[in-house]
Amino acid sequence: MVRVYSEPSPVFIYHLRDLLEGKGIAVIIRNELLAGGVGELPPTEVWPELWVVEKEDSQVAEKIVRDFIASTKTRTQDWVCSRCGERIEGQFAACWNCGSGRNTS
Repeated sequence: MVRVYSEPSPVFIYHLRDLLEGKGIAVIIRNELLAGGVGELPPTEVWPELWVVEKEDSQVAEKIVRDFIASTKTRTQDWVCSRCGERIEGQFAACWNCGSGRNTS
């Protein structure tokens, strides 16, 4: 077994598990229930860990994890509402000022 990722958010770990299992990669999660040990143990020691069962799958799994993490950090470009001219942050699909959609003329 090879550890491919660890982080404090169990939700993120579960999502990565589902992503890898969807690609046919067998994984397990360790430290799921250790959060109660914070304070007695170093914080990073109780983070959930994602482990790939088969060593030969580890490089592919690590690439999938890296690519997914990179995709969460990319930010969509800001845009200007074509109806009212308001500048809108890229993550929003509708104008906060007039309600017009991103691609609406």
